[in-house]
Amino acid sequence: MSALVPTPNGLRRKLAIATWAPPREGNIYGKLTIDVSEALRWIDAVRAQSGEKVTLTHLVGKAVAEAFAQAPGLNGVIRLGTYQRHQGVALSFLIALEEGQNLAKAKIEDFDKKSVVDVARELRGRAERLAAGKDEAFNKSMGPLSWMPTWLIRPVVAVSGYLTGVLGISVPALGLEAFPFGACVITNVGVFGLDEGFAPPTPFAHAPVYVLMGAVKQAPHVVDGQVVARPLLTLCATIDHRYMDGAQGGVLAKVVRGVLEDPWRLPGSPPRPA
Repeated sequence: MSALVPTPNGLRRKLAIATWAPPREGNIYGKLTIDVSEALRWIDAVRAQSGEKVTLTHLVGKAVAEAFAQAPGLNGVIRLGTYQRHQGVALSFLIALEEGQNLAKAKIEDFDKKSVVDVARELRGRAERLAAGKDEAFNKSMGPLSWMPTWLIRPVVAVSGYLTGVLGISVPALGLEAFPFGACVITNVGVFGLDEGFAPPTPFAHAPVYVLMGAVKQAPHVVDGQVVARPLLTLCATIDHRYMDGAQGGVLAKVVRGVLEDPWRLPGSPPRPA
């Protein structure tokens, strides 16, 4: 038998080892494959109009936020055995740091009320601060975890996750905010060349929905009865079954597909090109 090689664990791996366990909750898994031809044209037009580097990730976030505004059963938290709805729609994006050795989240508040350009600008600023190591809240919250052994990290993040993600308590001195992940976590693995996949629920996040974006690929697609090549995007969702039934899932799928297939209807959109 080959010998094991001692390998130092990055903070991201330590956190995963300390917090994940075999699944005990029922989750729903679903995916949508969407023709994003109009979405890509819309993004080009918005970039030209605003000068901001809007991407498909920002538009997907907007589509999900619109869906949460129309499916309030997903936009909340289960606290002490009862469902309580959030007042606004807050979603978070995962951002890779240190060449993938660590992950950070950037939460956008009142997402459904902001334009895609506003979101792109806000997310860019947050990502730049994180990459430069200048995000004060992230540094405060991650600093102690860097020296903790994994056996100690588990109870620490479980307690802090419950206080912030369920009870909505913020502890600024430790870099902890109320409901730190919002109601949905969005991650884009398409930038790494992956076509699709399902995100595992993060135990301490207490978010009911996780949306994973795959890579956009040219593939055969039926349009008006004809098979043509179109850019297709696959979105995969992992959803806590306690929050969603078939009706809520139908609203989520319908609204997300509608926004991505026809983003020109969003307020403030540039004129649709001929």
